[in-house]
Amino acid sequence: MCRNIRVLHNFEPPATDDEIEAAAIQYVRKVSGTTRPSAANAEAFDEAIRAVTAATRTLLDSLVTNAPPRDREVEAAKAKARAAERYGHRPATSG
Repeated sequence: MCRNIRVLHNFEPPATDDEIEAAAIQYVRKVSGTTRPSAANAEAFDEAIRAVTAATRTLLDSLVTNAPPRDREVEAAKAKARAAERYGHRPATSG
């Protein structure tokens, strides 16, 4: 139904508002069990996204770490390697 929510803490540059909102949308979709709410639930859905976005920004701004900031490209390469190991290499098929 939805993608995994990604780690947003301790990156350089810091998580953008768009990344935080995307994570909030994924969270609300997962919790609600729907990707698109009905018209009757749209306002509640949108308010939940706003609240989760704000809470996430507050959390990220408040967290303290001594670890060096992570690099998005390095983390993406690690994730790709884990996925390749988990799911195996799929040979291309010819048509």
